[in-house]
Amino acid sequence: MNDKLPIQKWINQNKVINVSGTMTALGASLVPKEIASAIEDSLDIFIDINALQAEASRVIAELTGAEAGCVSACTASGICIGLAASISGEDLLVAESMPILKSPMDEVVLLKGHNVSYGGQIHQHIHMVGARPIEIGTVNLAEPYQLRNAINQSTVAGLWVVSHHTVQSGLLDFDTFVSICHNNNVPVIVDAASEYDLRIFIERGADLVIYSGHKFLSGPTSGILAGKLPLIRVAYYHQTCGMGRSMKVGKESIVGAIASLQRWQKIDHKKLHQLEYQRLKYIHSGLDEIESLLIQENPDPTGNPITRLKISIDPKISSMSVAKLSEFLKNGEPSVIVRDHHVDLGYFEIDPCNLNEGDAEIVVSRFKEIQKALLKQAPIQPEEDELGPRFSCYNQDGLPSVDPDRVPWTFQKSRDREKVFKGWPTTFQKGNR
Repeated sequence: MNDKLPIQKWINQNKVINVSGTMTALGASLVPKEIASAIEDSLDIFIDINALQAEASRVIAELTGAEAGCVSACTASGICIGLAASISGEDLLVAESMPILKSPMDEVVLLKGHNVSYGGQIHQHIHMVGARPIEIGTVNLAEPYQLRNAINQSTVAGLWVVSHHTVQSGLLDFDTFVSICHNNNVPVIVDAASEYDLRIFIERGADLVIYSGHKFLSGPTSGILAGKLPLIRVAYYHQTCGMGRSMKVGKESIVGAIASLQRWQKIDHKKLHQLEYQRLKYIHSGLDEIESLLIQENPDPTGNPITRLKISIDPKISSMSVAKLSEFLKNGEPSVIVRDHHVDLGYFEIDPCNLNEGDAEIVVSRFKEIQKALLKQAPIQPEEDELGPRFSCYNQDGLPSVDPDRVPWTFQKSRDREKVFKGWPTTFQKGNR
């Protein structure tokens, strides 16, 4: 039967151009044919999942330098079963009773600037296993003595989060965090969901590291755990028989994660990144022709081999907000989704890592469609003002006055999670045939 299913038609009608990055809300990444082929081979057979996970462990250990590994449903589930393993150890009664039967060791230390939301909330993962998050320092400053004094007999793990969402300065460095935790016999678990370097955290002393299988590795939805054998064994137990059973991973995701790692070993990364950068330079060149845009190349803040374009609007030419510009791009045809984490600061970014052939040309074309709307917005500051970009002006008495439409602390994000939730269907019914 060659007829396509209705869902395939729906997919073609609803696909978007992704210049946001490996975002779960957009499907994370493009899955190459060789990975899809490996997954397809697994779909019409039965296989011993324990044996398949053992093969995953071998591949993960080879690539990461860890003692062992396993595949989870996603990074978030990997964090949960990793923390659960730290609490229960090999006590199966505790493992099977979590989170109702609490261990006397139930505190997880983490930097306050790492207790972020990436869509899910870090502290919720900790609470889910019956543990308590103990935040170290303030949002923008953490000191070694604060971590040392927070660790006590109830501390079960230290959680380190590597993400563009976390505070990037003023906190403890990774080596100091690991050293203090290890000096107090506390294992360190690392959320490295979107990080390209598969070895650095293990090499620098992490006991358990969780990567995403469906972001930079370009696989199906999955999490990849790498670390010390005792922690991996118990984490896998939690996924199979414990509280992680509700987060279990299927054969297709395990096979896909293994295939993703094996492909990672073989691909020419430099050539791939050169292609991504060429596409970015093409977009940069095209957007340079739009006089109201200010464009700057930015490196990835956590060290990944990604260059992005930072896009802002020259207030001397147009008063349109970048939030409005991103909405124009999103709502057009085709829809272009930008990296809008910082629209409240007056810019968004363009990420090239998920562009297909021909997408860069579409991105430039969509921007050029919008340039007339950009220029219709009157400039905020008079042209003779040469004091540089500011989020303020002068009132009628000549005194400095904040422009409430431009400062971050008055900015209301267009994404209101409560409104989005209330907008979901109240029932899931069959559509019209």
